[in-house]
Amino acid sequence: MRKLSVEDVKVQGKRVLLRVDFNVPLEEGKILDDTRIRAALPTIRYLVERKARVVLISHLGRPKGEAKPELRLDPVAARLAELLGQPVRKLGQVVGGEVRDAVDRLGEGQVLMLENVRFEKGEEKNDPALSRRLAETADLFVNDAFGAAHRAHASTAGVAEYIPAVAGLLMQKEIEVLTRCLHNPARPLVAILGGAKISDKINVLRRFLELADALLIGGGMANTFLAARGFDLGDSLYERALTAEAQAIAALSENGRCRLHLPVDLVVTPELKTGGSFKVVLPGAVGGGWKAVDIGPDTVQEYTRVIAGAGMIVWNGPLGVFEIEPFHRGTEAIARAVAGSRAFSVVGGGDVVAALETLGLAGEISFISTGGGATLEFWEGKELPGIAVLKDKT
Repeated sequence: MRKLSVEDVKVQGKRVLLRVDFNVPLEEGKILDDTRIRAALPTIRYLVERKARVVLISHLGRPKGEAKPELRLDPVAARLAELLGQPVRKLGQVVGGEVRDAVDRLGEGQVLMLENVRFEKGEEKNDPALSRRLAETADLFVNDAFGAAHRAHASTAGVAEYIPAVAGLLMQKEIEVLTRCLHNPARPLVAILGGAKISDKINVLRRFLELADALLIGGGMANTFLAARGFDLGDSLYERALTAEAQAIAALSENGRCRLHLPVDLVVTPELKTGGSFKVVLPGAVGGGWKAVDIGPDTVQEYTRVIAGAGMIVWNGPLGVFEIEPFHRGTEAIARAVAGSRAFSVVGGGDVVAALETLGLAGEISFISTGGGATLEFWEGKELPGIAVLKDKT
């Protein structure tokens, strides 16, 4: 998949509508994590240095077409200005006369930020009228919001119907690395999949059973696999309706190149709370009133051994209830194993990134995707609307 990027087109003096993903966590107007803002800096700086007139557009939260004061982008604009080292003018509208006037006055190398695009009812409907009005403010559309690329919205896909569309530097890197995972991985390829539900990742499980050499399973989804093998898991979370699907996926591993690894021991607790009591048991010995909430030490040892021999590692989803101590230990141990590996490592967004940041290990990972659902859909092999509309390289 080869798409034209911002490096392939002339931008000097042009009005560039740059779609970014500044959907950052906020608490009482303060940004808790500015990772997504930092991720967009290379593209913004590239455009500023080449004297483009930069108009930023992003969503924040889920206002569902209503202007909600707590979801305005003012704190984001302020933080971006600090990181860029130059003013970022923030508007109170997405489209309209105020926007047209501000863009007309925008100088070369200056940056303007529009209001939260999801305040517009037509955004999530991919309304052509909104797409056309967005396009009227620009000569070029640059999509750098990989985290929203799986959404066919006005600001991610629709606008490309009216003006030329290319990838930003972040989008370009995401496409390059995630494609490499699927089509040219270093061997052995080890996939680590966790999280609560198989239902969220059935297609990704099946895809990596075809591609990977080893598939390590943890989290609530591991419970479903274990239940499918007939183990009594007490009061553990698992998807009873998907045990047959888990059996089918396990059967595929028996006949293919990929070995499926499931927990050989579990950390269980009677009550999921910070500092709660726990014990380590074998699958099938969970017992009534107890819940499996993490992989056990023998599983950590086995998974660490597999990781140590990997040529490439892809990881999505925590292997236990990481946010509650002491049930974070399995995810932490695997994070340290991945960070210490010589393999090219790719982490696919979500809770694992938060875990790595907490542990101070994010810098030891080869590539951290800014997508959550977008990364999973890319790995499934789906066409992402926000990428499909970008011009192809010929």
